[in-house]
Amino acid sequence: MSLSSREKKRFRQIAHHLDAVVTIGDQGVSEGVIHETKRALDDHELIKVKLALTEREDRKVAATELAGACAAELVHSIGKVIVLYRHNPKANPKLSNVLRYA
Repeated sequence: MSLSSREKKRFRQIAHHLDAVVTIGDQGVSEGVIHETKRALDDHELIKVKLALTEREDRKVAATELAGACAAELVHSIGKVIVLYRHNPKANPKLSNVLRYA
């Protein structure tokens, strides 16, 4: 499910105005974090995740691990915030960030 550069650009534009809905703390990527991220992706398709980890390498590993565990595409990573996308064919138009801002 690789995104084209045009799709990534569009998703970054949409995500710019979003707030982070999941935060990863010092415990890293836990089952609870994965479950909550999957739920948010089912509802919103496009979400921001805040990585409250101090080391850059830890943030990079956590971002890759979370994206893989949720079967999501890592759209963007800047500082302590990442943007994840996972297509939902049955998305609610009132909840989906992709459909609401398209």
